[in-house]
Amino acid sequence: MSGIINFGFSPCPNDTFAFHALVQGLVSVPGLEIRPHLADVEELNQMALAGQLEMTKLSFHALGRVRRRYGLLSAGAALGRGCGPLLVARPGTGLDKACRGPVAVPGRLTTAHLLLTLYLGRPPQVRPMIFSQVMEEVARGRVPAGLVIHEGRFTYPELGLVELLDLGRWWEEQTGLPLPLGCIALRRDLGPELAHRLQAALAQSVEYAWAHPRASADFIARHAQEMDPEVTRSHIQLYVNQYTRELGEEGRRAVEEMMTRAQAAGLLPPDPTPLAWE
Repeated sequence: MSGIINFGFSPCPNDTFAFHALVQGLVSVPGLEIRPHLADVEELNQMALAGQLEMTKLSFHALGRVRRRYGLLSAGAALGRGCGPLLVARPGTGLDKACRGPVAVPGRLTTAHLLLTLYLGRPPQVRPMIFSQVMEEVARGRVPAGLVIHEGRFTYPELGLVELLDLGRWWEEQTGLPLPLGCIALRRDLGPELAHRLQAALAQSVEYAWAHPRASADFIARHAQEMDPEVTRSHIQLYVNQYTRELGEEGRRAVEEMMTRAQAAGLLPPDPTPLAWE
């Protein structure tokens, strides 16, 4: 096959670090041109509902809704331990009050929103917004609490906010498994042969990033929301890990567990379509 693959991923440092080599041609897929499309993950989730991009980053929550159209690739995932969304608020706000809402969330199709719903056992009252706006809205008192993701895990104290709940820790205590956050998926009409080639290329891109950690520095800085180099390093170290190179058996079990729990709670429709490419 030859042609163009429009590849959607976020401007966050973990994605720009991991996929720099692939989109800059340092890792090649013969016969294909990989064109990057950088956007907020909730924008990518919404685009996937219409199948707009051939290959895209998705929240696992969104993957559960588009699995008939997109198949999970084994490389490129954001999954791990100690990396979950945090519920934050201004000092003096109790967890009960925070959970009554409205809670600022980085999109209705994000895994963060799914996790909060699973934790509460009911749909929370939420106010969706771009993830980079969440902390400011909480700090200004416009919402009682918010879910922070990405580099927000490292920077929320700078706005005078405090952590009320670590949803990643809650997930790990409930399941004993790492937390699935996001993944790379390929549109199913493109077929399994291309899926396997792109899986391999994504894994090679991660390996290149680890072997040449400075190669992507300018690309990362050009797109990052947070410019502090230490925050960027911490962000990459947390979210680009062994599961990014290859989900593996434990990673796949974690993803299936999330889908099972979400379907049992009525948060995702039952769907017999296999998540991953065979």
